[in-house]
Order: sequence, then C-alpha cells, then structure tokens
Amino acid sequence: MTTRIAIAGASGRMGHALIEAVLDANDLQLTVALDRADSPNLGQDASGFLGRPCGVAITHDLDGLAQADYLIDFTRPEGTLAHLQACRRHGVGLVIGTTGFDAAGQAAIREAASELRIVFAPNMSVGVNVTLKLLELAAEILRQDYDVEVFEAHHRRKVDAPSGTALKMGEVIAQTWGQQLEDIADWSRHGHTGEREDGRIGFSVLRGGDIVGDHTVTFAGIGERIEITHRASSRATYAQGSLRAVRFLTAHEPGLYDMRQVLGLTG
Repeated sequence: MTTRIAIAGASGRMGHALIEAVLDANDLQLTVALDRADSPNLGQDASGFLGRPCGVAITHDLDGLAQADYLIDFTRPEGTLAHLQACRRHGVGLVIGTTGFDAAGQAAIREAASELRIVFAPNMSVGVNVTLKLLELAAEILRQDYDVEVFEAHHRRKVDAPSGTALKMGEVIAQTWGQQLEDIADWSRHGHTGEREDGRIGFSVLRGGDIVGDHTVTFAGIGERIEITHRASSRATYAQGSLRAVRFLTAHEPGLYDMRQVLGLTG
C-alpha cells in the first residue's frame, strides 16, 4: 500500500532533499507540496528542480493536506504550528524536524498527539540518534572528574542557537546525571568567568557558510579527552531518517514518538 506524503517548505534545501527521497521510494507517493504564501515558486512543479516533473504543484492551501496521510515538516515553529492545526482538521500524521519551539509550541504538539501519529525529534538523522545513545553511555561512566562541552556548527541561515540537536545532546547527558539541563548549562562565557564549576555542561556555537551540521561533545578529564562527533555532509541523511519515521508511524497508534523509538534505541 502506498503512503501519501506532504512536504512543507517544498522550495527550500531541506524540502528539495525530502522531495527527492520520497520520489525515489517505492512505497511512498508525493501528493502535496507546501510553501509560504509569498513564495515565488507557488504553482511550479514540486520536483522541477530535479528535471523530472512529478505533477504536484507547490501550493499554500493547507486544505490540500486532505490529500496526504503524513506531513513531513522542517520549517520554522510558527509555520509548523499552523500546519499542525491543519493536520488535526484533516487527520494527517506528522514527522516534525523543526527546532526552536517554545514551551507553548511543544505543548501544542503533545496535545495534538492525543489524536495524531507524530514523530517529533530535533534531528532525524539515524547517525545522530545513535550518537545520543553513545552519549548516554559515556555520561554514565564519565560523570566524575570529567568536564563536558557541547559544540555545534551550522550554516549561516540557521535562526536558532544552540541547535535543537545540541540541546538534545545536553538533555541526554543531564538526564543521565539526574539533572535538568537548564539547571546546569553554561550558555555563554565572556569576561572574567572564574574557574569552571564541576557538573556543568558548556555550549558553544558556530554559524557560517553552508555547513549542514556538525556536533561534538567533549568529555575532558585529567590526561585524556574523549570526543564524540557527528558530521552531516548532506541533508539526505535527515530525509532518509524522516522516511523511516513515516514507516514507523504507519505501524503504530496515535501518540508522540521520537527517533530513538523509531530506531529501537530506547532500551
């Protein structure tokens, strides 16, 4: 049975990666391509950039979601929340890779999951989610006498910092320590900061060029340093992870899931 897919942000770089991945999948069909109301690409064929038109025109009409089973959304919080309400009207499940939600936005997603199948994760990459599992193990073993720093780098157009993935990395470590990240995070350092406190997690950020996404967590001890790194060289990794999330949802009941559940990494 073919699953019908809608893509949000169809004219963007991530939208293009998702469209290409869906078109290459035998079990999925692209039926809806959404973009902003002011997009100059409205009305154009969604896969025209590939040189192989698919017959799906880019639209801003959210009621078109009635023609989809699942929406994959990597846009911005305000756009995703508008799409969320349309999905609730039409009974469409979601794979949400958007980051930067505030507490109210996250609550809206949790509420919608009482009706819809939703995978919500700060990073859809299979490799990143394996990295999160490795960080959980490292945090269990390296809590004493090791200082932890999270570094991330992204392209110059990314609007939130630290990245959702970097925050998730910090959360995994903090939770392993029995702490809340906001209680032990150092978001910036400037001026006379004094000596580092034990049990803190530091964050640093780079924005520039076309970096797809680099993340490194350093456990710095006396006489050694352990670094766990993930580098994305293509948005295709996020697209393929998103398709795995869709396939997972087709076999599960309505609810809120994350990529570690999709990949069976919760045990």
